[in-house]
Amino acid sequence: MRQHYERMLRDTEYRALRELKKQNTDSHSPWYGAMVMPDGVYMQKHTLYCVADMSAVYLNRDSRLYHDEGLLNSMLTALDYVASTQHENGLFDYITCNFFSAPDTAFCVGIILPARQYLAGLEAMTEGERRLFEKLDAIIHRGGRGLLEGGFHTPNHRWAIASILSACGKIYGEEDLIAAAKVYLNEGIDCNVDGEYSEKSAGNYNGVNNDAMLLLSEALSDPSFEQHVIRNLKMMLTYWEPDGSVFTANSTRFDKDRLVYPDGYYWAYLYLGAKYGISEFLSMANYIFKIVDEKRLLSPNFLMQYMLRPELIDVEHSECSTPENYRAFYPDSGIARVRRGDWTYTVMRDKSNFLYVNNGSIRLAVKIGGSFCEHRAFKASKMEDKDGAFHLHETMEGWYYLPFDEKPATSDWWKMDNASRKKKRGPNMDIDVEIREAERGIDLKIRVFGVTGAPWRVELAFDGIDRISNEHMTMPVRGDEVIVLRDAFFTVSNPAASMEVGPAFGLHHFTEGKEDSETKTPGAATVYLTDYTPIERSISIRL
Repeated sequence: MRQHYERMLRDTEYRALRELKKQNTDSHSPWYGAMVMPDGVYMQKHTLYCVADMSAVYLNRDSRLYHDEGLLNSMLTALDYVASTQHENGLFDYITCNFFSAPDTAFCVGIILPARQYLAGLEAMTEGERRLFEKLDAIIHRGGRGLLEGGFHTPNHRWAIASILSACGKIYGEEDLIAAAKVYLNEGIDCNVDGEYSEKSAGNYNGVNNDAMLLLSEALSDPSFEQHVIRNLKMMLTYWEPDGSVFTANSTRFDKDRLVYPDGYYWAYLYLGAKYGISEFLSMANYIFKIVDEKRLLSPNFLMQYMLRPELIDVEHSECSTPENYRAFYPDSGIARVRRGDWTYTVMRDKSNFLYVNNGSIRLAVKIGGSFCEHRAFKASKMEDKDGAFHLHETMEGWYYLPFDEKPATSDWWKMDNASRKKKRGPNMDIDVEIREAERGIDLKIRVFGVTGAPWRVELAFDGIDRISNEHMTMPVRGDEVIVLRDAFFTVSNPAASMEVGPAFGLHHFTEGKEDSETKTPGAATVYLTDYTPIERSISIRL
């Protein structure tokens, strides 16, 4: 992929020169040498990302910044700042959140580890390269030892820690680091049969986990770790939207509903595609660069990985594509992804926005909202693929506390053992949804039953539209409107595309009341279809 490599080289040079301008050059400042973040905060993790860019072009013979003295001095000063913030036990703080943090130390070490590996592989080092190596090596070794203290918050942290422990154990010949890594690995990798990791983070932590698996495979000489990555990458082939972005609404982390492009997956697709001869992975690597070009993004930041594996620079693959016609159901992950050319729809279990439709410029999110005891919206507990349709179901169980049989020890409600109270059970509310594909669209069947007279609604939240119209009116929208439509089909549109939805129904205006804490989708133009239980309605969506 020589064209990719050359583009990465130019873009990394641009990043390095841009980052030079962010460096604190006040020798009296406690942040002397650090690179400032956009919010004005100095942090070693961000500084190390900048050093990683700088080191890649400083060490690359094809770069116009190769062995640039100014760049070297900037990196050495930056690494002095980083070393000054490293605690005596080797750990770093993530100053906006975590302190004496093993996972954040693992991330920091992982950022600069490739540069250290590259320098260690040189036949001979120049004086500048030696100075750079020594500073990188000291930070990495101390950080690796610090990881023995352990401690983590989230699932992916385990693999970040284990992979760096393994890599440092191999580099420095320290078996206690390898042994500590295996304690984490003893829990088993949380990548299910679908290829989904626990956090379902297609926009961020999938990549973090994949990077850790690849590093574990290399450090422990165990290719079985690569199989988790391969499963994830195969699943991710069904996660690209028609506009080239990643479907992120299923994430349990900060990337949920964010606009993310798949550039972070580039290296895993290229490396494993070439290693195992997986043609569709190499096609995806090319497709990622096509997205980068179309969206005018900086290229994926994997220059140092190319430098560590130069044999991949001249791997060529003519195909540039991603699957555009599939129907994938991942029962363990509770998600179905369907693509039909220029549009997709997604069905999810355990999510209040249980259905998404995307045609590249308009995105529709569908929710069934209302109040029933502690419940505020339909979140399917069961999801099946049967008879050519996706079926979702939830039973909302009603209950009330009963008084204690014996006088409690206190009259303070908050000190009472309320969890031990008996409960009066019922009534229940049942919700069934059927989602069946149709020509250029889908048909929804919705049933809400169990009690009578409860005001419920179907919420249709549209992003990317500038008008809503039906046989009675045409209304321009900005993106935050709330509309209750009573009857007939309606059309939402922008200059490039449209969707027809209906028939509408509007029996009440109860949209977001005081009992109903499930608010509308932020920033979306929202159409409410409202009714009283029992409800049995059919809605068609056509592109």
